[in-house]
Amino acid sequence: MTRIIAGKARGARLDVPHAGTRPTSDRVRESLFGALESADAIAGARVLDLYAGSGALGLETLSRGAASADLVEHGREAAAVVRRNVATVAKAGANGATVHQSTVRSFLLRASGPYDLVFSDPPYDLEDDAMTADLIALAPCLAPDALVIIERARRSTPPDLQAAGLELIREKAYGDTALWWAEPALASETPQPEAESQSR
Repeated sequence: MTRIIAGKARGARLDVPHAGTRPTSDRVRESLFGALESADAIAGARVLDLYAGSGALGLETLSRGAASADLVEHGREAAAVVRRNVATVAKAGANGATVHQSTVRSFLLRASGPYDLVFSDPPYDLEDDAMTADLIALAPCLAPDALVIIERARRSTPPDLQAAGLELIREKAYGDTALWWAEPALASETPQPEAESQSR
C-alpha cells in the first residue's frame, strides 16, 4: 500500500499499477523527502516526475507545497492509475498535477520547462544508452539551479551525468536501491562537496 506521507494530502491512499512499474518504497520516500525539505527544494517548485508509475513522487511534492507537477507515464494502465491518484490528492487540496501519457523521450523533446525538481525512476531493465539519451533530452528543460534525483538498482551502472551536463552532488544507497542527486554543472561557481555514499 502506498500513501502520501506528509502535507495537505497526508495519509491519502494511492493506487499502484498491477504490473510494469516499481514503486519507490516508503522508507526511501521518507528519507528522500526529508532531505528535500531540509534543502528547501519543494516549496513552490515546478516538478517533473518521469516514468511516474503511480505518480507517488510527484504527488508527494504537491502535498508538500510544490507549485506544479508534470507526471509522465507511457503505459496506458499506469497512466490511468496516475489520473485516479491525481484526483485523490486534489480532493485534499493538493492541486497542480498534469498527467502526460507519453514516452519520456517524446515528452522531453516537446517540453519547455523550466523544471526546478526532477525525479527520474526508470525501469531497472532500461538500457544505459536509453537512460543517457533521456537525460540529455532533459537538460534543456532544467532551471539553472534545478535538482535531479535519479533512482536505480544499486547494482546498475551509475547514470552518465556528464553526458547530460549534470554534476553529481550526492549518492546514497538504501538496500538494493540507489539514489543519485545531480544539478546542472554550471549551477554553482563554488566548489561542491564531494559526493557521499552511504548504506543502510
